Amino acid sequence: MKKFTMAIVAALMLATVIPASAAQQRGGLMGGLVGCCFGIRTAGDYNDGKDISVREWLRIVPIVGFVVAILDTVDGYHGVTRSELHASEPSYF
Repeated sequence: MKKFTMAIVAALMLATVIPASAAQQRGGLMGGLVGCCFGIRTAGDYNDGKDISVREWLRIVPIVGFVVAILDTVDGYHGVTRSELHASEPSYF
């Protein structure tokens, strides 16, 4: 039963990746993983062709994610926009 379930999961993953790559657009498995890990807003930005911020990647790390959340709160309070954030950081990913 486990092998059958894993085969179905693998087939579904492949089915979501193939149409996205064939149409040369973002989405599919990577867009789904971005939405699962970072939320719908980041997934929408990723699917629009925008890069994912370094701070959003750091949110996955347990203790560092808490510090990044505090920094995001301070930047939000000061009115920093997403475009300003992307312009001020180097592109690693």
